[in-house]
Amino acid sequence: MNQRKEENISVWTKEKLTPKEKLYKPGRKNVKLSIGFPDTGDIVEFRVPLTPQSVEVLVACGHNVYVQRGAGKWANYSDRAYSEAGAVICQDAAEVFHCDIILKMAPFTCDETELMKGNQLLFSPVYLSLMTSEYVRKLMRKKVIAIGFEYLKDEHGVLSMVQISSEIIGNIAMVVASELLSSINGKGVILGEITGVAPSEVVILGSGTVAEQAARTAMALGAIVRVFDDSIYKLMNLKARLGQHISTSVFHPKALRKALKTAEVVLGAMPMNEVPNMIVPEDMVEGMKENSVIIDLNIIQGGCFETSRITTLKNPTYKEHGVIHYCVPNLESRVARTASIAASNIFTPILLGIGQSGGVTDYIKMNRGFCEGVYLMNGILTNRDIAKRLSISDTDINLLLGAF
Repeated sequence: MNQRKEENISVWTKEKLTPKEKLYKPGRKNVKLSIGFPDTGDIVEFRVPLTPQSVEVLVACGHNVYVQRGAGKWANYSDRAYSEAGAVICQDAAEVFHCDIILKMAPFTCDETELMKGNQLLFSPVYLSLMTSEYVRKLMRKKVIAIGFEYLKDEHGVLSMVQISSEIIGNIAMVVASELLSSINGKGVILGEITGVAPSEVVILGSGTVAEQAARTAMALGAIVRVFDDSIYKLMNLKARLGQHISTSVFHPKALRKALKTAEVVLGAMPMNEVPNMIVPEDMVEGMKENSVIIDLNIIQGGCFETSRITTLKNPTYKEHGVIHYCVPNLESRVARTASIAASNIFTPILLGIGQSGGVTDYIKMNRGFCEGVYLMNGILTNRDIAKRLSISDTDINLLLGAF
């Protein structure tokens, strides 16, 4: 009796623990995408999100790409190059804005939202300090999924667009500084060291990627570099990475004021996706040398200097208290072709992944880093930073993904 009971228990246990076949409903694979980007030269943005080489890859995978006529001219990409790569050249922006996926290297405008058909996927920078509630609410009514460059992460958790933009900006900032110090624009000083001549002094606020690239360039020219940050740990890491002698300090008011008085160039280079913790007051700027240069790379987050205000590549500078201010938010556009290639290297794998995964919703669910770049999910605001700034209620995207 006991033996039979044990056999029954054994059979029951085996039956419960044996894996059984389960009905599996696979998602749609290899979805054909309609991708477009408009010309943004009218707002002094010269970069493009996709190069002709990337277009060729996307078209070869079965996707349709639409490019507004002249969109690539500032990055030295002709309409013919895009056409030969397989893109459809559109006469105006309205055709592009009917694509399922729209990419733009500048924020979309309120007028452009009127051209959208709705239920689309949008890629663009956020530019939080310029964003308005009217604009966000228009996008919400269109029920779009919107991706912000500043929040987009890769599979390793790196802010991919921020990282690559920081590298470009850090390098070009010192080129701009050198131009502004020349006799054509300023006091006629070389950014570097010449035998028998005292070297130029550069002050950098911040110790991230932008600051590191700028410091490398300035030191290579022979300038004296002083870096300020609010973290000793970050400053120690910067010195270890550079492997050269640089002067570092926390944001002590007396030390900063002294450094600014003798500097030829002061660079605002705090983390690009954060509001700067340190704002240089106007009286410190007033104490700087005549025709010295301020380059505020954080202007889109509000700026690192009390005297900063946004400028454009057409009118990039102004003088305040005798100090030249350069506050262009899209400095990468000065090297539009390089910046376009860098951006295209990021967006192309994403677009291919969206097509292969069966659509953007499935791709969001499978890619945590991409998910963090979403600030609107089917018209619902999911970004806390935007919600706080514009006083609009937001919803956790993880709650929404179960419903879509």
